[in-house]
Amino acid sequence: MKPEQLRGGLLGLLIGDALGVPYEFHVPENIPPLDQIELEPPAGFNRSHRHTPPGTWSDDGAQALCLLASLLDCGRLDLEDLAGRFKRWADEGYLAVDGRMFDIGNQTTAAVARIGRLPALQCGGSGEWDNGNGSLMRVLPLALWHRGTDAELVSDARDQSRITHAHPRSTVACALYCLWARRLAAGAGLAEAVEAVRPHLTQAERAELPLYTGLFQPTGSGYVLDAFHSAKAALQHPTYERVVREAIAFGLDTDTTACIAGGLAGLRGGDGSIPIRWKRALRGQSLLQPLLDGLLAHWEA
Repeated sequence: MKPEQLRGGLLGLLIGDALGVPYEFHVPENIPPLDQIELEPPAGFNRSHRHTPPGTWSDDGAQALCLLASLLDCGRLDLEDLAGRFKRWADEGYLAVDGRMFDIGNQTTAAVARIGRLPALQCGGSGEWDNGNGSLMRVLPLALWHRGTDAELVSDARDQSRITHAHPRSTVACALYCLWARRLAAGAGLAEAVEAVRPHLTQAERAELPLYTGLFQPTGSGYVLDAFHSAKAALQHPTYERVVREAIAFGLDTDTTACIAGGLAGLRGGDGSIPIRWKRALRGQSLLQPLLDGLLAHWEA
């Protein structure tokens, strides 16, 4: 991938997350008009996470950086190392801005409690109700880092999901999203990613794939299928700024929808497509920059 795509993908993910934080849990009717959606909400808006300064990424960004840090340090997907970093994030605020973990999903909470007591691949819930968007929101750094085959990328996307979300509906979402990112970087899109992912899926995942290719009315919820389709709808718009604002306009899980959509929009348009005011206002630069430098160096090697 090109440097501007790598920077755009990682910054797009983190800024989308941070942009959505103040609006989380609000229904669409309560979200400000598109042109007023900023890192600092308009005056009078009843912001969520009111003790979190504007420009702060949440669990989405912190877990994504845990994944990137593990890949850079280990040179491969090391599931035990990655699981340990997720636990450090939950317990100590590792790679969270200000060392403060302020948001975590139910399925991730349950999985983190198992880390250290069970092998990493046995920690994630695998039931029908274990299909939150917690593994999808963090997976983009894997696609940005990965230089292997599509089959290898799909396998790694599946495995990183299983640490917290092991149901085939969640693992296929991560696999498809990673190949979508890879195809976007090459100038193609989701349709090409769907055809590319199909041969590499398990039988159970193949049965779930039509859920991601069929019609779905997006509502911005934390359900992995809804999060995918909500991000997909937002990505119909041409600019990074419009994409993340449209993602937030769905309401509810605004930080995650904007994170998922924003990472792909930043990758698609490069880091130059992201407004300078948002890049400058993003907090946690001392955490981000070494990892971004490491990602760029990985592709230069």
